[in-house]
Amino acid sequence: MSDTIAPTSEQRQSRINKDWLLRYSTLIVLILMFIGFSLFVDRFMSVFNLTNILQQISILTIVGAGLTFGFAAKEIDLSVGYTVGLAGILTPLLLVSGYSLPVAFGASLGAGILVGLVNALLVTKIGIPSLIATLATGSILFGINFLLTEGRAIYGGLPDAYMVLGQGRMWGIPNLTFFMIGAVAIAWFAMERTTFGRYIYAVGGNAKAAELSGVRVTFYRMMSLVLVALFAACAGALLAARLGSGQPNVGERYLLDGLATVFIGMTMFRPGTATVIGTLCGALFIGVINNGLNLVGMDTYVQNIMKGLIIIVAVAIVSRSTKLSIL
Repeated sequence: MSDTIAPTSEQRQSRINKDWLLRYSTLIVLILMFIGFSLFVDRFMSVFNLTNILQQISILTIVGAGLTFGFAAKEIDLSVGYTVGLAGILTPLLLVSGYSLPVAFGASLGAGILVGLVNALLVTKIGIPSLIATLATGSILFGINFLLTEGRAIYGGLPDAYMVLGQGRMWGIPNLTFFMIGAVAIAWFAMERTTFGRYIYAVGGNAKAAELSGVRVTFYRMMSLVLVALFAACAGALLAARLGSGQPNVGERYLLDGLATVFIGMTMFRPGTATVIGTLCGALFIGVINNGLNLVGMDTYVQNIMKGLIIIVAVAIVSRSTKLSIL
């Protein structure tokens, strides 16, 4: 005779309500925040401001979409901001040196892939935890970025075709928005509709079980880190086009913000799991906060405090609810 006591209908309903709140609470907060800024900040709902938000989150979303691959495989890349910076100076540097746009863009993406491969080899072949390995490569990239530029910004002589990528608009929508949509679509399809994505999640969920099932765990861990760096490099090349210059330290802010997008995204839809749509919502969350606080005249350091608090709350919620284990 079993001693197991079946849950009552009230207990089952309570569990359903708790799961529903966990999945959508962050999204509800985002919607409430959007409504609040719309009601109390005059310029917030203007078409110009809404498209401005899309432009502001485009680079961040591309970085976050790449980081989602790493988080799904339980790998964190702390060099991502410096990879953004590397591509952000390499592209304009090659352009002002006379190389064509495809060559400059391709070289930046190639540099990103190289960074990802180095990170992947350090993590999977030498056995250094990704947190430490990428912290070290980030420091190296920081030095390389300043060596390449001698600490100065690169501007002037950039072709119009390149500037249009970051500053132009199509049908009133910033061009960067289309790159963001493309990056999100590619990442979503790869993660949610392919065997590759299922294996990435399997490796992140239980690497030992995945290996026993025949999944090439090392390969997928490596690919996750390469994709993080590739997306970061793409973001960096586009960021320089938006700014109209290459700046050696411009990518640093995308480390914290990029991680925040994924952490916030992990509190919704599939709590505890990194998803591309969750990351997109996380980027929108940060974009709305930054934009709304800017419009009310809040200082930048207050925004940084709020983002830090949001990350703490997001990770605390997911950790307590799902026994999250990333590191």
